[in-house]
Amino acid sequence: MQTPSTVSNLIAAGFHALSDPLRINILELLRQQELCVCDLCDALSVSQSKLSFHLKTLKDARLVNSRQEGRWIYYGLNIPQFSVLEQYLADYRQHSLISPVRSCCD
Repeated sequence: MQTPSTVSNLIAAGFHALSDPLRINILELLRQQELCVCDLCDALSVSQSKLSFHLKTLKDARLVNSRQEGRWIYYGLNIPQFSVLEQYLADYRQHSLISPVRSCCD
């Protein structure tokens, strides 16, 4: 079981990972199918070292998974972690529907 601190860290890491346009582009490509690093490099026109940095950020946030097949590493989306972020935001939407709006000067 994850502690509240661990969950908070994962949520923060997830939103940090989503804050970069290149990482968003990686996720968009992986939305279609699993891809290896070489395919991602070609599709995004970036070097492998730059891509590796961004993939590590996405993996640390648990937004992507990797698996090795022979000498190639394939990356795919980790949908359950997206659900965690989605639920976090949904909780705020629910709260805003039931909370009265107050002025700071009331």
